[in-house]
Amino acid sequence: MKLSRLCVFFSLVLAMPAIHRLTAAEQSSAARDYHVTPVPFSHVHVTDGFWTPRLDTNRTVTIPYAFEQCEKTDRISNFEKAAGLKAGKHEGACFNDSDVYKIMEGAAYSLQVHPDQKLREYLDRLIGVVGDAQWEDGYLFTHYSLPERQPDQRWTNIAWIHELYCAGHMFEAAVAHYEVTGDDAFLKIAEKNADLICRVFHSGGRTDPPGHQQIEIGLCKLYRATGDRKYLDQAKFFLDQRGRLGNRGPDGRGGLYGTYGQDHIPVTEQTEAVGHSVRAAYQYTGMADVAALTGNMDYVKAIDTIWNDVVTTKLYITGGIGAAGGHEGFGGPYELPNMTAYCETCASIANVLWNHRMFLMRGDAKYMDVLERTMYNAALSGISLEGDRFFYPNVLESIGQHQRAPWFGCACCPSNVARFIPSVPGFAYAAKDKDVYVNLFLGGEAMIDTAGNKLRLVQETRYPWEGSVKITVEPERAGDFAVHVRIPGWARNEAVPSDLYSFLDEAAGDISLKVNGSAVPLQIERGYARLQRNWKSGDTIELDLPMPVRRIVSNDNIASNRGKVALQRGPLVYCLEGPDNEGKVLDLVIPDQAELSTRFQPDLLGGVVTITGEAETAKRTLDGRIVQDAKRPFIAIPYYAWAHRGGSQMTVWPARVPEGARPKPADTLTYLSKTTASFVHVSLHAIKDQNVPVDSADSSNLQLDFWPHSGTTEWVQFEWEQAHELSRVQVYWFDDTGRGACRVPKSWRVLYLDADGEFQPVKNRGSYGTEEDQFNQVEFDPVTTKAVKIEIDLQREWSAGIQEVVIE
Repeated sequence: MKLSRLCVFFSLVLAMPAIHRLTAAEQSSAARDYHVTPVPFSHVHVTDGFWTPRLDTNRTVTIPYAFEQCEKTDRISNFEKAAGLKAGKHEGACFNDSDVYKIMEGAAYSLQVHPDQKLREYLDRLIGVVGDAQWEDGYLFTHYSLPERQPDQRWTNIAWIHELYCAGHMFEAAVAHYEVTGDDAFLKIAEKNADLICRVFHSGGRTDPPGHQQIEIGLCKLYRATGDRKYLDQAKFFLDQRGRLGNRGPDGRGGLYGTYGQDHIPVTEQTEAVGHSVRAAYQYTGMADVAALTGNMDYVKAIDTIWNDVVTTKLYITGGIGAAGGHEGFGGPYELPNMTAYCETCASIANVLWNHRMFLMRGDAKYMDVLERTMYNAALSGISLEGDRFFYPNVLESIGQHQRAPWFGCACCPSNVARFIPSVPGFAYAAKDKDVYVNLFLGGEAMIDTAGNKLRLVQETRYPWEGSVKITVEPERAGDFAVHVRIPGWARNEAVPSDLYSFLDEAAGDISLKVNGSAVPLQIERGYARLQRNWKSGDTIELDLPMPVRRIVSNDNIASNRGKVALQRGPLVYCLEGPDNEGKVLDLVIPDQAELSTRFQPDLLGGVVTITGEAETAKRTLDGRIVQDAKRPFIAIPYYAWAHRGGSQMTVWPARVPEGARPKPADTLTYLSKTTASFVHVSLHAIKDQNVPVDSADSSNLQLDFWPHSGTTEWVQFEWEQAHELSRVQVYWFDDTGRGACRVPKSWRVLYLDADGEFQPVKNRGSYGTEEDQFNQVEFDPVTTKAVKIEIDLQREWSAGIQEVVIE
């Protein structure tokens, strides 16, 4: 279904008899909900130098591109086959339906922002195909519908096949489409599927929880749209099944999916963020929704405690979450590596959703502070400026091995971005009774319904480049109410709402606040300047937030950031990248006393403010010391804008002292050699960078490994132009037991190049060790040679890797 051929394929879905949908007023009176009411994205019109281009790019590039990729990869074809429009088997991952639904949701949002007839027709056609793919009883999942329907397979593996996860995204897409268009065709499909799920999963039927949380959010949205209480009850039922099935202990607890799926104990007893970070943040978002709609304070207590755990011990400075790639999830407290950070784009989006819910529940700006940090940095990094390249993980350090990709086999992140960007205006404003909240600074206007009044707010700003914000208040009727204007934590000398990160300097400058041109006292309540007065149309609020460059340091418990500093200006976290810094940034040291300056560069990376200053370079000496080598100017760019100019080094955390840098290696024989290998996975350079790991499992400095090879003989070779006398080799093995497929090797040996150009084994004086967490040294009779080869026999079912090599 090419978007360019819509007229050929377009056909209207025949309307079924209309069913009653609750109006906003009816929904408000029918059920409880959040303490604070969000202003929907559909009531916010953005005309902003920063966000308008991104909204346009998402509409004109990302969404069409994502639909095109779904066509090329048979995601949409799966629906067409299931609808009987063509024949064939299912293609791709079992959960690929979810990508189509997420893009459909984003398309619906975009139609609200910018009506587009082609996109509307494409979406209507696709909804018709989805409806035709649905089974008579409401089941809808293409994986078990092809090549023919397989009723005996339904719900047989909800842990990993993800019928329920896909359904949740479908519910969200259907509600978004209904809210934007008023057409309930997609909503009816969602209801029919949800009704089936309610009939299957209940206390007297199936009681196993979903393998990947998300449906809980979708069911709550479906409840709000229809007023049907069973959808809310079903969301709560799914949450309450976690931690109660599977490998039960004496107390009846234990789960099917363990900590990985937040199924280790009941959700109301969970106190820390564990496991897969996307699953977790979707769960916490769903818990917030159910708590708001039911008043369940046990949920509230749990997510309050978990939120505190995240912001106190597990949040990246970019707002990203998820430190470990092995399970795509949270590590332990303060485990926040940079080069191996996972920070999945989906997790960042989920973190935004969760923090928005926490704000709606509490009315506290600290949640919007985390939301803003995540939105401008970790989430925005996930998509290129052009709108058609994507990051899955979002690392905070690179030696050049990271680039955005055009698509992924598991394309959850690109499709999530497609729906996230157009939803951003929906985070900007909120209302409570007669009062309004200004949460984000976006140029444009909002129409807000309050208790007994309506008002229009108009924002003018160049945020995030400048801190000046002008808000014009235009109530339909003059009256007494409060406008709560968020004063960001970064402007109040609070890097994050905990001691995980702090500003090195103490003052950000004075905040200026005026109403109708006259200064007013800055009375901050829960992070908001509360302006209570009798407002009339045309009144103005002028906020000026100073934006000096701020230095940030980490809690000392974050070992990977010791001796390092991050730079932030306004809400934006900065990074140093190779193209601006002679190709190398990891050996740079920015002393605390170095002067920093800024300037706006309109022709760089879509227009950015850069930070400049003078740094020092660090070098390791032959005796192991790290010393200053030279001085060099540096340029820093916003983190979201990196990786647009080819592979290169990058760091969010440059050193502030020499010991915090990755110094230029000393001129050892290993470092000066021409190094080759039989096969390279991760990094060949890592074995001679002179960064000694904490242990064999430490991948923070990268390693050379031979995965996916196993049971083979591999080699690493070191060559020099001049012959050298050698008598010792040390190898530090890589072993990622518990998260990967690398183990110490079965055996190894050292060979040298003889005068005839043949490799011969050295006469070793001891055994070849394969111990973990240490250098394994072998001494041998001295040889004079131009090359040495380390030959490695891998275990039969395992790969192997090397952290570091020393040749002497």
